[in-house]
Amino acid sequence: MQRSVSLWAFALVCLLVISGLLSLVVGAMNVPILDSLLLVVDKTFGANFSQLQEYQEVVVLELRLPRLLLAIFVGAILAQCGAVIQGLFRNPLADPGIIGVSSGAAVGAIVAIVLFPAAWGSWTIPTNAFIGGLLTTLLVYGFAQSKNGTSVLVLLLAGVAISSFAGAAIGFLSYFADDASLRELSVWQMGSLTSASTANLWLAFTTMVLLMIAFQRRAQALNALLLGEPEARHLGINVEQLKLQMIILTAIGVGVAVSCAGIIGFVGLVVPHLVRLATGPNHHYLLPLSALLGAVLLMCSDLLARIVVQPAELPVGLVTVLLGAPFFLILLVQQRKNWS
Repeated sequence: MQRSVSLWAFALVCLLVISGLLSLVVGAMNVPILDSLLLVVDKTFGANFSQLQEYQEVVVLELRLPRLLLAIFVGAILAQCGAVIQGLFRNPLADPGIIGVSSGAAVGAIVAIVLFPAAWGSWTIPTNAFIGGLLTTLLVYGFAQSKNGTSVLVLLLAGVAISSFAGAAIGFLSYFADDASLRELSVWQMGSLTSASTANLWLAFTTMVLLMIAFQRRAQALNALLLGEPEARHLGINVEQLKLQMIILTAIGVGVAVSCAGIIGFVGLVVPHLVRLATGPNHHYLLPLSALLGAVLLMCSDLLARIVVQPAELPVGLVTVLLGAPFFLILLVQQRKNWS
C-alpha cells in the first residue's frame, strides 16, 4: 500500500508540474515554454535569462501565473473539504456544493458585495462567506441528524432545499445590484479565477496550508469515524467535538474558496472519490493526495476554459460542472444499487 501511495503521489506531482507549465504558455497568445520558465526564475532570483517581450511578460506574470497559483490553492482546499465532508457523513455522495455549503457561502459573499461595495477585496467578503457556509452546514447537518445517525437521503434533500433558497437569495440580491457589478457577479457565480489578486492568493495559500495541517492532525479520528460513531466512541474519540471542528474548518475552507473564486462545483465530490478508489479510505493518504488531484483538476479545467472559446473564455465553474455532473450521476446509480 505504501508503494502504491508513493507512486500515485509521484504521478500527481508530475501532472501538477505539466499542467502548470501548460497553463503558463497556452492560451489566446502562446508563449515559449523555456522563456516562460526563465522569466519566473528571473523574477524570483533577480536574473536576466528570459527573452520574452514586455507584453509577453505581462501575460505570464500578471495574468497566467496568479490564476495558476489560485487554481492550485482553491482546488486543494475544495478537494480536502470534500474528503472531510464525505468522511464525516460516511458517504461518497456528500460534497460541499451538493449539500448547499457553497451556496450558503456564496450568499454571504454576495451580501458583502452588494450591500458593502466599498469593502470589495477586504476581509468583509471572506468573513461573510465563512458565516454563510457555516450556518448552512449546521442547518443541513441538523436536518440530517437523528437518533439513528445521519440520514443520507435527508442530507441530500436538505442540501437541495438550501441550495434552492440560496439561489433565490442570490437572484434577489443581484436584482438590486448596479449594472457595473452585475456582469461581474454573474461570472463570479459560475466560478472564475480572474480575481487572482495578491490578497486573494495569500488568503487562499494560508487557508490551504492551515487546513492541511488541521485535517492531517485529525486523520486518525476520521479513520475511526468510518467504523461508525459507536465504534469511534469506544476508541476514545470525542465524536461530537470532532464533528463540530470539521464543520467549522470545512466552512472556513469553502468560504475562502468561494470568496476568492466564486462557486466551483463538483471538485470536492469527484476528487476524493477517485483518490479513494485508487488508494483506499485511509485519511492519512486520502487528504494530501486529494489536495494534489484537486489542484490538477482545477488547473486543467481553467486551461480548458481559456482555450475552448478563444479569444474569450468560459467560467471555470462551468467546466467543472460539465466534468463532475456525469460522474455524480454514475455514482448515484451505484449508490442506488447498494440501497436496493
